[in-house]
Amino acid sequence: MPVWKVRGGNELSGSARVQGAKNAVLPILAASLVGGGVFRLRNCPRLKDVDASIEILRHLGCAVEREEDAITVNSAGMRDNHIPHALMLKMRSSVMYMGAILARTGEVRLSTPGGCELGSRPIDLHLKALETMGAEVRDAGAEVVCRAPGGRLRGAHVNLDFPSVGATENVMLAACAAEGETVLTNAAREPEIVDLQRCLISAGAEISGAGTPEIHIGAFRPRPETEHRIVPDRIEAATLLCAAASAGGDIELRDLAPAHIDTVCACLRDMGCRIVCGADTVRLRTPKRLRAGRPVITKPYPGFPTDAQALLMAACLRAEGTAVFVENIFESRYRHADELRRLGADIRVEGRVAMVTGVHRLTGAPLTAWDLRGGAALVAAGLAAEGETQVFDAGHIERGYDDLAGKLRSLGADVVREE
Repeated sequence: MPVWKVRGGNELSGSARVQGAKNAVLPILAASLVGGGVFRLRNCPRLKDVDASIEILRHLGCAVEREEDAITVNSAGMRDNHIPHALMLKMRSSVMYMGAILARTGEVRLSTPGGCELGSRPIDLHLKALETMGAEVRDAGAEVVCRAPGGRLRGAHVNLDFPSVGATENVMLAACAAEGETVLTNAAREPEIVDLQRCLISAGAEISGAGTPEIHIGAFRPRPETEHRIVPDRIEAATLLCAAASAGGDIELRDLAPAHIDTVCACLRDMGCRIVCGADTVRLRTPKRLRAGRPVITKPYPGFPTDAQALLMAACLRAEGTAVFVENIFESRYRHADELRRLGADIRVEGRVAMVTGVHRLTGAPLTAWDLRGGAALVAAGLAAEGETQVFDAGHIERGYDDLAGKLRSLGADVVREE
């Protein structure tokens, strides 16, 4: 099992570039299937989840080439509509291929997706939405089969019970090949949804409304080639800011969209950090000691992101006062709390609420990463601990970060990842 060795005590300083967004590139890779043309994507991070997506595309018959941060997908040779269990297990986001494959072939077979264990994340919302568009769904437990009668879905008014990012993406992709207009309400509003819309428009789709609760998807006239640059990764940006808040220091992030991390920056300002935002930069400087700020309540975008909850908690461990976290998205997203306690953190968890009372000292210890963002939070916490912290990780962190250890080292951290 890979282990991250973190030696605390170094303040962070310097400048770092933010990678392309994991949560944008994955649905856009799925979107490459819909029209049967060539997608040329830039600013693609090197992640395990991206590697898994490329495996899925190649299994389906697509030609995929990668060079540095560019990925080219030619889906003209797509020959299969089935994603085997072994590939589905590699990432939760593989469920978004349901809408894309259904749009392209009129039928899709896949098993229950894998990824981080964050509690119940049923795909019922996805299936209900596709059924509203005329899909026939057969759920055999281990495998789900969706079929469009006559090979084509029909446009419909689809209302999501919850603004699920994945369900929103699946409807957007499936609706591209539907007959008539689809109106999606209570849609997710994340920047990655907007980026998917931008890419689909470039590919020939009539689509509008992304970033609002109502999205309209009309006719799709596929273009032979599509070029698109992936939006910056707001969660990586939040990770680096929280790591700097945990360790102390003065850092600047480049090539990001500051508006996408407004809520994270607001919380860090509450804790005493000085933050200055430029057009595509954010600079953070920490005080002598952080203080507990406003309660952190996770909500769908534009609320505080659940993906940043563990990271901000890591920054609060030595803050003066008691910080309160309320997790509203996933019911099992405090597994990192037990690990942080091993460093000497004072954390109490009651259901969906966690209370973090700052301590003066943290001491390095062996820790286990149970999920992607929780694992990154353990690394960030280790930056503030005395001695060495070892984070044992079964590959979670690399699902979402392109050389996180190297980026932290470039800012002055003492972090290495070893096999």
